[in-house]
Amino acid sequence: MMIHTDRLILRAFREEDAGDLLEYLSCPKVNCFMDMRLCSLEQARLGAQKRSQDAEYCFAIVLKETGKVIGEIEAHPEGDDKDTFSPCWMLNEAYQRKGYAFEAAKAFFQYLFEQKGARRIYAYTEDYNLSSQHLCEKLGMRQEGFFKEFISFVKNPDGTPKYENTLQYAILKKEWERMS
Repeated sequence: MMIHTDRLILRAFREEDAGDLLEYLSCPKVNCFMDMRLCSLEQARLGAQKRSQDAEYCFAIVLKETGKVIGEIEAHPEGDDKDTFSPCWMLNEAYQRKGYAFEAAKAFFQYLFEQKGARRIYAYTEDYNLSSQHLCEKLGMRQEGFFKEFISFVKNPDGTPKYENTLQYAILKKEWERMS
């Protein structure tokens, strides 16, 4: 499965994407991705291989012009009816603030609503991740919740969990269709 936009291709990961994967996961800027941190090309090869096995729901974000993988986006069906999805996206820091995340997410949401039977898409983002919050809003998602000290991905210097405040955004298929 491939999804084409003006500047991007969303496609399954390939083993040869390992170098690009390592580039953006060697030092994740957002704590929720710390458990995905990669420290070697071998780890990145295994990561690309694992992602390639989920070609229906996990996509590499690739620049059409160069073929470079600049990030990823994924979501899996949830709930009894398998009609709810919670996407996760990340983009190489060198390619942020150029509209690529919006372009990829918009195409991915369209895919989930039209091809995968999504009724509802929701996303979590940390209160300090203003770029992700802005992306949710630009996609037409509305803030549904604010969770104080919701989850911990990293530890404080003293070894205790560092809890993060988390916002939840969502959009329904009928809301998406009204925007289109």
